[in-house]
Amino acid sequence: MGPRRDPVDDRTKLYACERIPNEHGGEGKFTSRIESVRSGDGSPGRDCTDSEDDRKRLGGDGVLAEVLTVFINGLQQGAIYVLVAIGLSIILGTLKFVNFAHGALYLVGTYVGLLVTLEIQLTDGKLAEWGFTSIGLGWGFLAALVIVPIVVFAVGLLMERFVARPFYDRPDTDQILLTFGLAIVVQEVFKILFGGQSYNFARPGWASGPVDLPIIGAFPEWRLYVIGITAVLVAGVYALVEFTDFGLVVRAGTRDAEMVELLGIKLSRPYLMVFGVGAALAGVAGVVGGPLYAVNPNIGTEILVPAFLVVVIGGVGSITGAVLGGILLGETLAILVAVAPQWSQVGIYVLAAVVLLARPQGLLGSEEVTP
Repeated sequence: MGPRRDPVDDRTKLYACERIPNEHGGEGKFTSRIESVRSGDGSPGRDCTDSEDDRKRLGGDGVLAEVLTVFINGLQQGAIYVLVAIGLSIILGTLKFVNFAHGALYLVGTYVGLLVTLEIQLTDGKLAEWGFTSIGLGWGFLAALVIVPIVVFAVGLLMERFVARPFYDRPDTDQILLTFGLAIVVQEVFKILFGGQSYNFARPGWASGPVDLPIIGAFPEWRLYVIGITAVLVAGVYALVEFTDFGLVVRAGTRDAEMVELLGIKLSRPYLMVFGVGAALAGVAGVVGGPLYAVNPNIGTEILVPAFLVVVIGGVGSITGAVLGGILLGETLAILVAVAPQWSQVGIYVLAAVVLLARPQGLLGSEEVTP
């Protein structure tokens, strides 16, 4: 497969010889480039090859360096899936609500993060027609990491109160139709406002360069930050659910909601918070994943299917299952992209099918929470 121009090449430089999914692995589009470190002269990178000189220049040990690079890329890809899937899993496992609009929350988080971080130039969409040539606050990436979870958490609360709650007792098919329709509406609204073009979400300056790793050599620093941020957030959510009174009420309500209500505990508020936390995680995923992919109105639907695959592989309602499923899916995708790109999309579905055939409730799921 020959080199393909990645839409985000001009803003996000890759410092390791790697094949990376272009847009969440969508449509089999990949980039295979090695770019030079950004310097004052803005010198362009060059095409990635498999020559021994390239391996030595990367500071790697040949095959071992390539294997480790693919492994870390898989962890990074899996980290994005985990952030989206955890919220999806706890909402489905706790509230028994099938939320096909969860990808729309990722979309909202990405665009809000983009607008908080940068000031973008508008050339398409209604905003451009209305005279807005540029839009955005330009407050930087750290501000986006703080603001986006709050904004998307609030969106999640509104979605639970006015969209999900009236449909808790309705059939799954009704929930799917409602939320899938809502996802399409949100996508089209962003397309109308911002147009169908892709925007470059620049990596933060403090993590835009390479970092020297043993054996591998130079590697994109932001990919390591994505893994680290995900690990911290997952640990926080796990602690919230497993070791707090709030988590105890949520888990008890999942097992026997009627008994919890008889004990005088109202479940509406904990359920509202669960939905909000799940939404906030999707928003954070949009922020940390934004610099890795082209930002356009389709990213919400592109991330939704892999996120659902992670949930069914790991087990509905299981946080550790979502982490395991995300890592497996990310590693599978990264390996196939490296050795057989044309099979990368097929491979993740094959993985899900094999897991479901062997264990229908997922790897770490239980019969009680399987819908």
